[in-house]
Amino acid sequence: MIINIDKPIDWSSFDVVKKIRNITKHKKVGHGGTLDPFASGVLIIGTETDTKTLTSISKSDKTYEAELELGRTTDTLDTEGNIVDEMQIPEIKSNILVSVLNSFLGSQKQQPPMYSAKKHKGTRLYKLARKNIEVDRKDIDININSIDLIDFKSNSIKFRVECSKGTYVRVLGKDIAEKLGTVGYLTSLKRTKVGNYLVNDSISVESFQEKWISTEH
Repeated sequence: MIINIDKPIDWSSFDVVKKIRNITKHKKVGHGGTLDPFASGVLIIGTETDTKTLTSISKSDKTYEAELELGRTTDTLDTEGNIVDEMQIPEIKSNILVSVLNSFLGSQKQQPPMYSAKKHKGTRLYKLARKNIEVDRKDIDININSIDLIDFKSNSIKFRVECSKGTYVRVLGKDIAEKLGTVGYLTSLKRTKVGNYLVNDSISVESFQEKWISTEH
């Protein structure tokens, strides 16, 4: 069974996996690509034999809508962390902003953030980060297929990005802010598409539970 779940904010991807396992009583349950706890949107869950298809799903391109606050940043590059830096925000004109966004199009390398689930010698990076240990991380190859400005205020930018597997939108947000001459962090992130799976077709965990209970299982 493949389920397109709309992951709620403050749930980890594994929280959703555990909940679906608890509802269905299926022994094998997994997800097709991690979504940060502060983020919401499409999280593909597979159970039993369908867990085999999760690898190919996780390799799919993904689309996100993000809000980037300028002038401050956190150690996690999102709302989960503590403010660690503040900078003035220069006057930004929309044509400059669009030009900066477009500069990220195409193939490039990106360094995974310390607050991530990537492993270093068998230990998750975020576990090291919580101990104030920073290690060298290998850059990964990513591709930005499209990036579009949705909304723009003096201290925040809302944008949509379609990108390859492995792209950290938090790092992209940081890099956008730096190119604009300031610092920034993501205040919201929604994954709207994974491959052919759309957020408009996704179902909440509660709705899935109700449907599961109402049918004969």
